[in-house]
Order: sequence, then C-alpha cells, then structure tokens
Amino acid sequence: MGQIISNGYEMKTTFWEDFCIADAFGVSAIEDTYNRAFNGWKHDYIYLTELSLVLNWKMFQWHEKDDSKYQIYHNLYTKLDAWCMDNLINSELIYYIDKTD
Repeated sequence: MGQIISNGYEMKTTFWEDFCIADAFGVSAIEDTYNRAFNGWKHDYIYLTELSLVLNWKMFQWHEKDDSKYQIYHNLYTKLDAWCMDNLINSELIYYIDKTD
C-alpha cells in the first residue's frame, strides 16, 4: 500500500497483490477474491474505486495473453462499474468517475 502509480494515484489497498495471487489459481480464485473484496468494502467508495481500477488494469494485463482471465476481469469490471454508477451518489460518484475516467 502507498505505492504511487504512473498517473499519480496512490494505492490504498492490497487489491493488486490480492489479484496477482488469485491469478496463479485461476478464474474461480479471481472471482472469489472479487467477491470478498466487494462484500468487505462495498460501503467504502474509495476502496470500490480502487477495486475498479485494479480490475481494469488486470483486464488489460491479460488481454491477448489469457482469454479466460481477460474475460473474468472484463465481466467483474463491468459488473462493478454498473453497481457504482447505480449506487454511488454526489461526491462519491464524482470521485469514482474522476479516478476511473
């Protein structure tokens, strides 16, 4: 945590590391990691935003390298993005859009 990535965003969670570990165990582990992260943090818009960022980065990491991993990350990202757009409001939604756009 605390790592700053190229666009200036400072990581606040271990989501990247968690999904890197899950990658080694396949699609079911990725889905389980997502479910635990979402259920544990669905009331924290900052962590949800970071979860969305990580899913997007992982999706592109696996694009054209491993279709099953690409597809699960794409599906989870799409699912989370829709949830955020439907459930975050006011400054939470502005924060989400600003960081993920």
